[in-house]
Amino acid sequence: MKGIVCREVGRFEATDTLPEPEAKEGHAIVGVKRIGICGTDYHAFRGNQPFFEYPRILGHELAGVVEEIGDNESGLRAGDRVSVIPYLHCGTCVACRAGKTNCCTDMKVLGVHVDGGMRERISVPVTHLIRANDLTLDQAAILEPLAIGAHAVRRSGLAAGETALVIGGGPIGLGVAALAKRRGAKVIAMDLDPGRLEFCRDWAGADELVRASGDDALRRIAEAAGGELPTVVFDATGSARSMTDSFQYAAHGGKLVFVGLVKADIAFSDPEFHKRELTLMGSRNATREDFDDVMEAVAAGAIDADGYINRRAPFAEATRAFEEWLKPESKVIKAMVEL
Repeated sequence: MKGIVCREVGRFEATDTLPEPEAKEGHAIVGVKRIGICGTDYHAFRGNQPFFEYPRILGHELAGVVEEIGDNESGLRAGDRVSVIPYLHCGTCVACRAGKTNCCTDMKVLGVHVDGGMRERISVPVTHLIRANDLTLDQAAILEPLAIGAHAVRRSGLAAGETALVIGGGPIGLGVAALAKRRGAKVIAMDLDPGRLEFCRDWAGADELVRASGDDALRRIAEAAGGELPTVVFDATGSARSMTDSFQYAAHGGKLVFVGLVKADIAFSDPEFHKRELTLMGSRNATREDFDDVMEAVAAGAIDADGYINRRAPFAEATRAFEEWLKPESKVIKAMVEL
């Protein structure tokens, strides 16, 4: 079976000798058709991804077609188009018992902690498949990154009429912005790149744009918010500096949600934090509920998959394309590998 293995930092190896996946009880064999490339994949390739070991088959944003499956309560059958929920939770820990399967104490994410989908076929628990016959393969593949944004928005409790600041105009931040807009919030997008800011407005519907440069960002955010600071701030940058700065952007009594992940410590002023009575949240992965929310948004035409995916490559050219996508000048938003 063909596949691509990240052997070590900065080195991919294309192979056609991977073993076929085992058709275990309760699992389905899925023929992989789309692999979305995520910031996690770029970080892993560069050696900056926490909780990661080499060698590893990357790939967790997956869409495919069921090739083999036994009897199952979901009614899935061979030939069904599916999206994959890549978060393999234990089901018994304190988080899982509370319904927080997204932050299981023994979490195994495909393509991160265990081998993922950058190969022709993969075995997936039936419980982690979503029938997507009414979606295109592209739409099915982008459910996962957008579900991360949906989870952050849902976790924040953002309500219609509130003002949200979304820092970071990458794939995750775009999902946060689009789904915050869908909730009826006013959305301010903030990024260093003017092109990404324009994309936040055009694709996600951001109401206001703030360039993340200079010493007057706080003033410009307040102006964009109508004179007061946003009640909810989402940081989706994965930048320690940005995450540190974000504490000053939330209103008194507001919430700060770290959607991005950085391999570093974050420090902040406790007096400032205490004075504002801020709520600080981490937001990790997503649950099936979040996937369902995104599917509903896609079905309603609120999510434009064609606009979100701006780079493509066939599987045979994926390793070459991946290194191109790493370059800032590639202006990649979401890259997709096709089989």
